[in-house]
Amino acid sequence: MRGSADRQEILACSLDWVSKGNVDNYMSLHRRDKNINELKTYFNTVIDWASGVFTDVESEMCGLEWGDFYEKYHKQAYNPKNVSNEVKKLYGDPYIRNSRGIFEYILGGSTQTNLLDIRVFDEATKRSVYAKQTKEGEGKGISNCPLCAIGHDANKAKIWKLNEMDADHVSAWSKGGATDTKNCQMLCKTHNRAKGNR
Repeated sequence: MRGSADRQEILACSLDWVSKGNVDNYMSLHRRDKNINELKTYFNTVIDWASGVFTDVESEMCGLEWGDFYEKYHKQAYNPKNVSNEVKKLYGDPYIRNSRGIFEYILGGSTQTNLLDIRVFDEATKRSVYAKQTKEGEGKGISNCPLCAIGHDANKAKIWKLNEMDADHVSAWSKGGATDTKNCQMLCKTHNRAKGNR
């Protein structure tokens, strides 16, 4: 966490956590309390839980919403060794642009790739793959969208324009697929949206 005790930032963070973001209401309900035991206990519980799940301390952990994470995820079981390995693997992935999202990504079951801001295919890769698929499609009389080409509708032989297509990971990034030319295919927008994370 960020902050220094003398500026009461840690106290403010603790209050935010224990009150679930409603500090005024919490202060009103506890204005006659003779101690801050509940506040201290909750704060220590969150810190102990986070420290138990994430045994490796990274600077990006500082300032995250650990109180919210605790409320959402503390009932789930985590293997700290597996979590540590996953953190290291994700920190070493050059396609992740938001390393601060790694912690909630792991807590949430490694499914919300939007937390990581995965680097997408660059324009040169898209154009190269588009040109290759279009040439192959025209040569075989089939669509340059691989999924349209195996279909049975009017788009089976349609050659889509580049701006009508999206770059897609053949093997989903979340399942280990790399963001490189070998794992890129251009799909028509309809098929790309339908494919999702499969």
